[in-house]
Amino acid sequence: MQSMSKVNRSERSFTFRGATENVISPDPRSRAWVEVDSQVIENNSRVLKKFIGKDCLLMAVVKADGYGHGAETVANSALIGGADSLGVATLEEGIQLRNAGLKCQILILGNLINAEELYSSFCWDLIPTISGIREAIICNNIAENNHKKFDIHLKVDTGMTRLGCDCNEVKELIVKIDSLENISLKGIYSHLAIADKDLGNTTQPNFTQIQLTRFEKVLEDLGSRSKILCRHLANSVGTLSDRRLHFDMVRVGLSLYGYFPVNHFESNLNLNPALKVKARVTLVREVEKGTGVGYGHFFKTQRKSKLAVVAIGYADGVSRNLSGKISASIDGVLVPQVGAIAMDQMVFDITDKPDIKTGQVLTLLGTDGEVCISPQNWCDLSGSIPWEVLCSFRNRLPRVVT
Repeated sequence: MQSMSKVNRSERSFTFRGATENVISPDPRSRAWVEVDSQVIENNSRVLKKFIGKDCLLMAVVKADGYGHGAETVANSALIGGADSLGVATLEEGIQLRNAGLKCQILILGNLINAEELYSSFCWDLIPTISGIREAIICNNIAENNHKKFDIHLKVDTGMTRLGCDCNEVKELIVKIDSLENISLKGIYSHLAIADKDLGNTTQPNFTQIQLTRFEKVLEDLGSRSKILCRHLANSVGTLSDRRLHFDMVRVGLSLYGYFPVNHFESNLNLNPALKVKARVTLVREVEKGTGVGYGHFFKTQRKSKLAVVAIGYADGVSRNLSGKISASIDGVLVPQVGAIAMDQMVFDITDKPDIKTGQVLTLLGTDGEVCISPQNWCDLSGSIPWEVLCSFRNRLPRVVT
């Protein structure tokens, strides 16, 4: 037998004989996709902006690819709706938005720790968050070498125990920062740790109140110096639950996308979900009673059944933990998912809706007629949180903007 190493290269190659200019790109709706309504994002931004009032700025948090909705789409829609600035988690996310032509203020909420990253932030006109003097000195040196001021925000740890300087070190740190001639401290902020759990808690003081008190004490100790800074503390739940947390700006993520950060949150705000997850039926088949379905045969049909195979799976972001627990909607009728969710496919029992045909579209998340399936529905079944559900949808799911 001839070894592979001795096979002539031409004998192992394949030639595509069609003209490349005639190749048709696949329809993004051919398999499975995320559908995003940009008008809904715009309206949510407008509703939030009106709610916080004209004296408070709105930062639209578009990290993690806009919570799975598409960062560029969300950013543009939020700004049209009245958002004043954008928040991202990483340098790369900020650069992506600049490459998309967005010129508004963009704050990087994560720590950049080396000179190369901070220099890139400077070049792309992105505002870094610092937690200590080390990064401030690096920023100052970059600005000095380029003969231009470098704007920064300082993060303070009031109880998240993550990023930020110690509350007791803020005043001394700002004195040191102010002595650096080439950087300009534009903002000071902190982050709420358990505002969702504290909501409705009548125990006084709750931890959100403790964080608020700590932040106010920091600002009081700074005296008039704090009044020329952009002061911000509230996330979505803080924004919606307590106006004392607003200060000069709020940072809204989840609510911008139409979801309330706490299940059964009572609000008169007209916020609507902007995202739907849809997939097509790729095969319809009939099987006998007692037939095992999918890997492991964890599910066996209890009757003669009609099944629909749908082209979406855990590689697309639908957690395998949801196997046998969720339903999808087709024409406003719920059909149960059965068997183990696989990497690329899952199966639905359509015995009670036998008219479903190959090529029809199921809605896994979102509104379909009178049916609404929310990320919280999945969270209740899997022990997850809405943020994780939304951020789980992989890039191989096309984003279709409507």
